[in-house]
Amino acid sequence: MTKIAAGLERAFAERGFAEPSVEDLRDAACVSLRTLYKYTPSRDEMVRAALEHRHRRYLDRIFAQTPDAGGLTVSLLIDRIADWMARETSHGCLFHAAVAAAPGDERLRALLQRHKSEVARRAAEATGLGGHEADLLVVIEGLTQSWPLHQKAAVTSAKRLGRALQRD
Repeated sequence: MTKIAAGLERAFAERGFAEPSVEDLRDAACVSLRTLYKYTPSRDEMVRAALEHRHRRYLDRIFAQTPDAGGLTVSLLIDRIADWMARETSHGCLFHAAVAAAPGDERLRALLQRHKSEVARRAAEATGLGGHEADLLVVIEGLTQSWPLHQKAAVTSAKRLGRALQRD
């Protein structure tokens, strides 16, 4: 299932949620159509499988090898997110894109909320900024959403805001 989810994630990240046909998704997952439908019986399930895979990969990449609670600076956290953006998500957040493509899908909205809540919680724990989850999420989301237009300038601004949080 991991191979399928990884292929689906790659296809949706590269081509969006509307463009790839089921055949394109099958090819991206490197499985037969029958196998694809066995593990993801609908396009909605394909999207959710891709996002669940992305969620785990993002958390692993951003929070892997973090020092003890409070040992990660906001600046290093921002650098990790910027590296993710440069390598993985040059067009912005895939979770927001999925919800934008299907605004009435409550399961997607719940997945988006769970992802962002966990990112905020883990960022607060890692940086020792408990109680500032919403502040950290605003900084992280600002970086993520402004990355396609501003890249390095967005990183500089996010770090400036992060330093202000750490002094607060």
